[in-house]
Amino acid sequence: MTDNDIICREYRREDWPEVEIIWQRTGLGGPERGDTREVVERTLSMGGKMFILEHTQHKKVIGTSWLTFDGRRLHLHHFAIHPDHQGKKLSHILLQETLAFARKNGSQIKLEVHRNNTRAINLYTRWGFQYLGDYDVYIIRKYIQ
Repeated sequence: MTDNDIICREYRREDWPEVEIIWQRTGLGGPERGDTREVVERTLSMGGKMFILEHTQHKKVIGTSWLTFDGRRLHLHHFAIHPDHQGKKLSHILLQETLAFARKNGSQIKLEVHRNNTRAINLYTRWGFQYLGDYDVYIIRKYIQ
C-alpha cells in the first residue's frame, strides 16, 4: 500500500456499514452507545463533519474521524483506524484533515480518551492537544422512565 492508495474524504451515507464495523472492531462505538447512522447524520446536519480514510484500490473505509459541533467547539469522536491498518501512520493523514477543518471553522477541538490508551494520547499530544486536568466524565446513556 502506498500513500497514493489512500484518500481522506467526507462521509457518504453508503459508508455507514463499514464505519460501524470499524467502530465495533476498535471498541469505540455501537448502537448501545447511541452511535447510529441517524445520530451521525443528524450531527452532520448541525455543523459536524465526518472524515473517511479510504483505501482506493480496494474501495474500503479504513478510518474515521467524527466531529460534532455544539455551536461553541468541535468534539472529536471515534477517531479510528481499522485494526488491519494500524501502525502505518495513517492516523496522521486523518488527523491533519480533521485539524484543517477545525482551523477553517475557527473552533477549538475537545476530545475524550481513555487514560490507558497511551498510543492515542501520544498521537494527540504530538499534534498539539493538551491535557485539561483531572476531570471526571459522567454520562446518562439511557434515560430511565
